[in-house]
Amino acid sequence: MSSAQAVGPQALPDLQAQVEQIIAEARRQGASACEVAVSMEQGLSTTVRQGEVETVEFNRDQGFGITLYVGQRKGSASTSASGEAAIRETVAAALAIAKHASEDDCAGLADAALMARELPDLDLYHPWAIAPEQAVELALACEAAAFATDKRISNADGTSLSTHQGCRVYGNSHGFVGGYASTRHSLSCVMIAEGEGQMQRDYWYDVNRQGELLADPLSIGRKAAERSVARLGARPVPTCEVPVLFAAELATGLFGHFLAAISGGNLYRHSSFLEGALGQRLFPEWLNLDERPHIPRAMGSATFDGDGLATYAKPFVAGGELVSYVLGTYSGRKLGLPSTANSGGVHNLFVSHGDEDQQALIKRMGRGLLVTELMGQGLNLVTGDYSRGAAGFWVENGEIQFPVQEVTIAGNLKDMFRQIVAVGSDLELRGNIRTGSVLIERMTVAGS
Repeated sequence: MSSAQAVGPQALPDLQAQVEQIIAEARRQGASACEVAVSMEQGLSTTVRQGEVETVEFNRDQGFGITLYVGQRKGSASTSASGEAAIRETVAAALAIAKHASEDDCAGLADAALMARELPDLDLYHPWAIAPEQAVELALACEAAAFATDKRISNADGTSLSTHQGCRVYGNSHGFVGGYASTRHSLSCVMIAEGEGQMQRDYWYDVNRQGELLADPLSIGRKAAERSVARLGARPVPTCEVPVLFAAELATGLFGHFLAAISGGNLYRHSSFLEGALGQRLFPEWLNLDERPHIPRAMGSATFDGDGLATYAKPFVAGGELVSYVLGTYSGRKLGLPSTANSGGVHNLFVSHGDEDQQALIKRMGRGLLVTELMGQGLNLVTGDYSRGAAGFWVENGEIQFPVQEVTIAGNLKDMFRQIVAVGSDLELRGNIRTGSVLIERMTVAGS
């Protein structure tokens, strides 16, 4: 994709100049401080279904967001246009909003002394020179492998390949301007199996900074097919209290809920069940959660946060104890605490794990539910109450017996975190949270 080369490191100087121009314009119009984020993205995505090409899309977007301050009043505006007139108008719009906003003594840029000084290269940019025809070919091969895996695979729900590259630049009136280019490539396959009077769908996917390192399309197709077929004959189980094992790709969600509960925004709004929990033991003593933002090529890596502060490695949980909240500049000020350079979230969360894989954890569980799918959004962050529709597999005597559907799993996150028995070695590496399967001592499984 030769035109794709335009969105890459070579675009950064222009975007940085644009950011500086916007900051100068904001000053000229009377703002006391200003911060700007500019992004430029380009990508190709294709979807095939039943051996036919469904879509081939090429997209290219650019936009910038301006936040400016008049004293302690804040105004924000954004636009996708990039000419001088558009910049002037957007700055004027943000200024008008700021003048009508209420005073907020926590508003304003982060302290100038805290701005990131050195921005190491994290090797996040790996364009994939794949033509649309090749993308279609890989997606078709992936789907064909799924159909060939099992004759019970009756239908396809779409196989998609996408390649994406983008640039982001952030700057503010302290003189900080930082930017990086990154890429993201993915292949996913969703299949439908039919048998035992049922239809079941399941999927598999892979994502990587480097297109060449994506899992083999044939293996992704086979895995999607095997997962769909394995669900045939699924049934509810009677209501019971049993151990529950979350597959690694779902366990990331548990720790995602934890991060939400220790995030500054939810804490200062008093809408988190972990308000005031700093220094408390929330997990077993062997469990640690830490952030590692500078891993080369990792999906969540970043050198600076949304406020321009340098990201750094740190623990959130050490020896089971909560040792830090997740704070940006504003939420830190609201809580009277320093920023943890997490404006915009956490970059690569690592969950400590043992050396047992999922199979070993199933054996260890003995009797209970292996959860491979969750439905619905049943989480109350204020109380920690957790209730989700689930599907997966029933385990007896340390072996999978049959697939399960139409059940609900319920508990309270506080209890669930305390009752983590083990974290598996089968690490999920496709996102921002790296964890293995998580075994919880007991939860309520409500079924028939």
